[in-house]
Parts: sequence; C-alpha cells; structure tokens
Amino acid sequence: MIRPPVSVSTHHSTCISALLCLVLIGLAWAGPAKTPADQREAVVAIGDVHGDFDDFVIILQRAGLIDAQHHWTGGQTTLVQVGDLLDRGPRPREVMDLVISLEKEAPKAGGRVVSLLGNHEMMNIMGDLRYVTAENYAAYADSNSAERQRSAYQEYVKWRNSHAQLLAELPQPMELTEAEWMARHPVGFLEQREAFSPNGSYGKWLREHSAVAKIGEVIFLHGGIHPNLAHLKLDTINSHIRDEIKAFDSAKRDLVDQKVILPFFTLQEISAAVQAELTAERKSLVPTDQQRQARLVGFLGYGDWLSVRVDGPLWFRGYDQWSEEEGAAQIGKVLESYNAKRIVVGHTVQKGGRMRPRFGNRVFLIDTGMLSSYYPGGRPSALEIRSDTNFTAEYTDQRVVLLEPAGTSLQNGAPGGRTGFGDTTKVTGKPVSQLSVTSSPVITATRR
Repeated sequence: MIRPPVSVSTHHSTCISALLCLVLIGLAWAGPAKTPADQREAVVAIGDVHGDFDDFVIILQRAGLIDAQHHWTGGQTTLVQVGDLLDRGPRPREVMDLVISLEKEAPKAGGRVVSLLGNHEMMNIMGDLRYVTAENYAAYADSNSAERQRSAYQEYVKWRNSHAQLLAELPQPMELTEAEWMARHPVGFLEQREAFSPNGSYGKWLREHSAVAKIGEVIFLHGGIHPNLAHLKLDTINSHIRDEIKAFDSAKRDLVDQKVILPFFTLQEISAAVQAELTAERKSLVPTDQQRQARLVGFLGYGDWLSVRVDGPLWFRGYDQWSEEEGAAQIGKVLESYNAKRIVVGHTVQKGGRMRPRFGNRVFLIDTGMLSSYYPGGRPSALEIRSDTNFTAEYTDQRVVLLEPAGTSLQNGAPGGRTGFGDTTKVTGKPVSQLSVTSSPVITATRR
C-alpha cells in the first residue's frame, strides 16, 4: 500500500526546527556525559613502592583504581608506575603480581597500566641483590627449596675446587665455609634467581618493560633524562636499555657455558670471577683467545651502560639536586628536545613525604617514601594528571592541587566520578618550602 504524502504546515515545520535547535544547543552546552568509567584523559602516576604491598593497595584504592578485591575500577584511566616495585620492603612479589593482574584487567575497561623500569628492577635482572632481604627470598621458596640449596652448595664446592687458579686472583676470597655460603644464599634464593632469569615469570615480564614513556605532553621515567642524553630519542633510550639487558643475558649465558661462573652467581660474584679469569689468562704462558678476552673486557664495562651509569635514566638524581636557577635552564633544553611540557620522576625520596614540583612546575618529583618503615616520614601517594595541565597530589588523607589552569575552580573529592575522601587543598603559586597546608578533619585510610 502506497501512503499519500504527508503535508506539514510551514508553522508546524518552523516549530519543529526551533525545538530541534534548542535541543542541539542544550546538548552542546551540557557537553558529553561523564561516568566513572569515562577517564580517558586521566593519568595517575605512582612512585617507588619498594615492596610495600599494603600501602600500594591503599593508594590505588584511594585513587579509585581498584576495589576491595584488588580488581581494576579505574575505567579508562592510565596508571603509570615509574619503577622500583622491588627491594627493601616485605612483599615485592605480591606487588608485581598485582601490577601484572591490573595490566590484564585495565584494557578490558578501556584503561591502561604502564609499568616502567627502575634501577632496582635493573639490579634484580643483573643479580645486584644488595637490597633483597631474606624475607623477599622466602616468598619464592617451596617444599624442595632446602634440598635445592644443599645441591647448589655442593655445585659451588665443585666449582671452587676446579678453579684454584682463578680463585688465587680474586681480590677478596669467596665464601669458605658452608655456613657462610648458606647465609648469603638463604632458602628461596635460587628460586628468586630463576624467577628473574630471561625465561622466568618475573624476568620475562620485566624485560618487556620500557624505561621511559611519553603520554600527551608529559614524560614519565624513574630517575630523569640528563641534558647530555637529550639528543637521544625516547625510543632510542628504551632500545638501548633493552639491548643492554640482552647483552648481559647473552654474556652470562656464555660464562656459564664456559664454566667461568655458576648460573646463580650474583653480579658481584660474576664481576669478580670475570676479572680473575682475565688476570689468570694474562699470566698464563698459554696463548689466549683475543676475541674471548675482548668479550670479557667488554662485559666488565657494564658500569658505563645507559641502564647502570649514574647519569642514566634509571639512576639520575639531578632534578632533585639542582638549584632552581641551574635546573630552569637545563630542563628547558630537555623538554624542548622531546616536544614535551613536563617530566614526572620517582627515585629520590622527597622530604616530608610530599610531592615536589620544581622549575616552574615543569618537573614533578613523586617519590614520597611509601615504605615508611624504611623511610621515616614517608607515605603513599599518587599524582593525578588531567589534560596535561591539572596536577593533583593524592595522599591517604587529602588531595593537594599542585597545578591547574588559570580560572579553574577547586573541586573537593576525586574528579571524574572516582570516589575519594578527605579534603582538597590548593597549593599552587608558592614554592613547596613556603606552603602552609591546612585542612579540616578528614577520613584517613587505615594502614595495614
């Protein structure tokens, strides 16, 4: 059946058009609807955790990123952790497990987790275990650990007995008694070393991480970019560090195959053995393999690697140590090199457990000593960034606005629908040392 054409009067058509215009104007005025999951523009950065699982959970919950069951609730937020999940604290393995879980869950809600390498991740990869505790090792132990420990000691004794010439060249003797060896290789040590190997569960995961990331106009990394390294592209920095890790893994594998070292040697033991091997070969009357010696010498130069050197991106502390005058000029050069406006770093604990903006709010130092049992006065914190121009420090008892666009009104509570608690205090416009921050009574998260 063909319907006859509908005739609409001019007056009626005009009314419909006017009504439609009003609706469109109203929608434009209201803007897009915001929901707790609509967080694409939000970035939350967290500094050094150092195995403090409980406070890490508290600040993630305070920032609205996880629930009581530790599942992702951050919607489209990007979480950036700037390195040093490990060492010193009691539960680094649980910290890593949580980050691994959130890396999988966040994308399902449109969010993202960017976990960056810190110097302590690099140390564990290479076997520099000075800050790993017996409690940390114990987290990797199982019912067969004691037997593995005894077997490893017997393997060490055989190695020692067959390397008399090498041992004679060591500047300091290696462990001579079983008790000394056991003390330095407690239960769980071998399993921890395996877990951080190239094919280990955590070693493989860490080797996939970058050292530096740029999100919007903000650069994130652990230590900082020294001006002398600003000629390197960010991708080049990441590539260099990945290549250095691969070079270390390859060199260690060769040294094990050549029976110069054992698989579970620490970085200090590897270095001493390689140096002694070189010395012994040079003293030998037997002609040496020049290429092999060159590889050994090259390995001992790891201290100059980008991932290890003190002015490298994982270790640099200049942003904390520079004067305002010195830093203002230097930071301008770095930011210009990367077409960025700001840099966010951890690594150096800030006094008073407060984030510190520096150099005209172009650098934000966010390591507030979360592991307060190791850093007296420290506390957990998170930095919320919106549209690259609104920076808010999130603590367990308050939110402190560090930077906001001119004319922006102060909002209490967590923006974007994520539930927070405590007061928001505006502190922009003054150096941190001059701030007098006060707030009304707040609800404080319970430290566990």
